[in-house]
Amino acid sequence: MSLILNPEELPVVGVDAHLPPVAAERLQPAALRERFLAPPPWEPEVAAERRIGAREPAHASVLIPLVVRNELSVLLTRRTEHLRDHAGQISFPGGRAEPHDADAAATALREAEEEVGLPHEHVEVIGSLPIYKTVTAFMVTPVVALVRPGFELRPDPFEVADVFEVPLSFLMQPANHQRHVFEFAGERREFFSMPWQHAEQRYFIWGATAAMLRNLYRFLSA
Repeated sequence: MSLILNPEELPVVGVDAHLPPVAAERLQPAALRERFLAPPPWEPEVAAERRIGAREPAHASVLIPLVVRNELSVLLTRRTEHLRDHAGQISFPGGRAEPHDADAAATALREAEEEVGLPHEHVEVIGSLPIYKTVTAFMVTPVVALVRPGFELRPDPFEVADVFEVPLSFLMQPANHQRHVFEFAGERREFFSMPWQHAEQRYFIWGATAAMLRNLYRFLSA
C-alpha cells in the first residue's frame, strides 16, 4: 500500500547542500556508541506520515545495521514486488513485533535474521531512534547496531529481492538528500530521497527509510 507509485518521477523541490555533513570523527564506532550512551538534546525532523486506510496501528522495528568496514556502511534491502506493504522499496531489515519479542531490539534482531540471515552474534545494538509512524499504520522503532564483518547473508527470496550496502558518510551528507513534493487529497506533501548509484545499479532510497536516515543525521549532527 502506498500513496506514490513512481516516486522517482516526482519533482525535486530542493537539495539540502547548505547543511553540513556529519563530521567523519562522529561516524566512528566508538563515537557512535558514546553518542547513544549520552545523547544530546534533539528532535526528529520527520516523525510521522499521513495515514491512509483504516488499519489498526501495529508496532514494528527495523534494524539500521552499520557494518564495520574500513568505512562504516549501512546494510539495506530491496523488497520484492509482490509484498502487500512497501513493495519494491528500499528498506531496512525489519517487521511487525511478535508477542514473544522481549523488546523492540529483539524484534529487529529476529526480523533481520529471518529476512537476510544476519546472525545475532555479529550484531551489537547501540541504541534506537524515536518511533516513526508510517502511512501504513506501523509504529516503527529504528534500532541502530554495529555489525561485525564476516557474516554470510541468506536473504529470504519471498521478501528480499536484493541486499546492498551504502557508505554511512554518503547518507549523512545532506547534499545527497533530495526533497520531493506531491499532492494527495488536496494537500501538499513532501518526502526525502537519497539516490545511490553503485556500478550499473541505481537504488532509490526514499519514503520511511530515507526519513529515518534523515532523523539519524539530525541525531548525529546535533
